[in-house]
Amino acid sequence: MISVIDGVRLHPQYLSLQQQRQLLEVARKVIRDAPLFVPTMPKTGKKMSVRMTNCGSLGWVTDKQQGYRYQPVHPDTGENWPKIPPVLVDIWQDLARYSKPAEACLINFYNDTAKMGLHQDQDEKNLEAPVVSLSLGNDCLFRIGGTKRGEPSKSLRLRSGDALVLEGPARLIYHGVDRIYPNTSRLLKKGGRINFTLRRVNE
Repeated sequence: MISVIDGVRLHPQYLSLQQQRQLLEVARKVIRDAPLFVPTMPKTGKKMSVRMTNCGSLGWVTDKQQGYRYQPVHPDTGENWPKIPPVLVDIWQDLARYSKPAEACLINFYNDTAKMGLHQDQDEKNLEAPVVSLSLGNDCLFRIGGTKRGEPSKSLRLRSGDALVLEGPARLIYHGVDRIYPNTSRLLKKGGRINFTLRRVNE
């Protein structure tokens, strides 16, 4: 484990290759039940460059009309999200060190040109619980800043199998993905990166 800054824990190669393959199958199963969709920005309606889905009792969505929020159903199908699979429940219990279970697991798919601008994870009612992130596929350049926009930032390279935890003083830091490094992993046959983000939403 590496303490990147106070409240940011990096667990390099937390997932073995076998576990990475297992999670890839988990992602595929979730996507079959809850297809990937393209989120859009509030107000502008601009499409994000990532595609995403969720599993859990709640899922994070965003659109032009209602903005950022959690809801119990898929925005396109209207069906409940699939349950969080046991392997992800176990990972949350191991890494989060938190007494209550995760309620949402966002699954983001980045193609090799996708990015994610600097943002805070602040749509949850519970800001005490950590955010647990898992990386599969190609490397990415991950940027972390301060709790206020415009504060100095630093970058780290996340690789397939890495786990990252934001907690305590870093729970509301700005963070994002500056770029994907093509051809740095053979896990995904067509390239890209998959990111699982486990969160507790309610108190």
